[in-house]
Amino acid sequence: VHNGGLYKRPFNEAFEETPMLVAVLTYVGYGVLTLFGYLRDFMRQWKIEKCQNATEREEQKDFVPLYQDFENFYNRNLYMRIRDSWNRPICSVPGAKVDMMERVSHDYNWTFTYTGRVIKDIINMGSYNYLGFAQKAGTCQEAAAKVLSQYGAGVCSTRQEMGNLNKHEELEKLVARFLGVESAMAYGMGFATNSMNIPALVGKGCLILSDELNHASLVLGARLSGATIRIFKHNNMQSLEKLLKDAIVHGQPRTRRPWKKILILVEGIYSMEGSIVRLPEVIALKKKYKSYLYLDEAHSIGALGPSGRGVVEYFGLSPEDVDVMMGTFTKSFGAAGGYIGGKKELIDYLRTYSHSAVYATSLSPPVVEQIITSMKCIMGEDGTTVGKARVQQLAENTRYFRRRLKEMGFIIYGNEDSPVVPLMLYMPAKIGAFGREMLKRNIGVVVVGFPATPIIESRARFCLSAAHTKEMLDTV
Repeated sequence: VHNGGLYKRPFNEAFEETPMLVAVLTYVGYGVLTLFGYLRDFMRQWKIEKCQNATEREEQKDFVPLYQDFENFYNRNLYMRIRDSWNRPICSVPGAKVDMMERVSHDYNWTFTYTGRVIKDIINMGSYNYLGFAQKAGTCQEAAAKVLSQYGAGVCSTRQEMGNLNKHEELEKLVARFLGVESAMAYGMGFATNSMNIPALVGKGCLILSDELNHASLVLGARLSGATIRIFKHNNMQSLEKLLKDAIVHGQPRTRRPWKKILILVEGIYSMEGSIVRLPEVIALKKKYKSYLYLDEAHSIGALGPSGRGVVEYFGLSPEDVDVMMGTFTKSFGAAGGYIGGKKELIDYLRTYSHSAVYATSLSPPVVEQIITSMKCIMGEDGTTVGKARVQQLAENTRYFRRRLKEMGFIIYGNEDSPVVPLMLYMPAKIGAFGREMLKRNIGVVVVGFPATPIIESRARFCLSAAHTKEMLDTV
């Protein structure tokens, strides 16, 4: 709307501000928890209450402390009360429905014991299984099983030694074709794809401009690179342009030399906010100020665009305008690992200089086959329209679910086309209560609080899948 000519489709995102009363009550809630935390710590110190947390022995007191008492305060007194909302053990395929092992705690979540009962058919709203390929039957699974019997479970070597299979070559050619780029490279872990490749691309004397809500892997990669990092406000193009102008006018601090490279780091879909990057505007700024663009499509590849080719296709842009296209196979493809796509020179350079290419064990063959089969299914190269139907089903589910929640009066964050749907809870007591009440109704949902979100913006996060039926969504 603001840059009319850049958008070929409406771009609607909403981030409703926390109502004042709710914000005040949330702070009061955290205040009460903190007060009781100090009271309980006092009681633990005087042995009135049993001390369950890790503490140092007397003979260790002279050394550098292993446990920062204040850092652990949040863990001991706030997180511990709602710890049962996380790390729940699943004992089935994480498809549209899951089975979960029941566990109870008799000491306020310090330890858990299993009852031996399995809670069946919980509607799974927590997995990033966007296209429903995480299943135990079907063409992908049959193909993976066949490759498992032929190649074994693991490669036990790096790509540069004995770990380069014909399957890896086939996968990389397919990924490049799927993305519409010259070349691509696959890695065994999505997190490492970011944290190990950014240091190979930029270093001292370079500038990284990073969105404030970027994922931890991008943050770690930026820090490991040794480059100067500057943060711009989330999806705020005025903030980004100001940083770009300043960088070009002033150059490096002290010396005033021009920066060797300026790299903009953004994500396709932000997994906590459910928002989509303003890619047309980012590309326009990148071209205007002659900088480079690194796009992390972990959540958007497969989940956005008419044929599932991610945020670039969603906006009708050319893949050539993105210098480094990164994504993972862990979400829409129901597998593991990550990839980087781009110009041939870039990929050849990374094959030699990227730590995760040189030192990490290459992708497991059955995992590679799972990716190849699911990607061909999305592209329609398996001779069916199943893949296309799944992409359309996900888009329908997303719009339907978001619309229904808004009609019920909930505050929902993000873009109307994003399959990540954050539902705002705000208050600390609601985090645990919401997760437990949903589980009682056989719905598994991820609840998120501080430090993963700002302190007054606790939320429940629903991840939609093409495997969810309308009945399931209505139940939720």
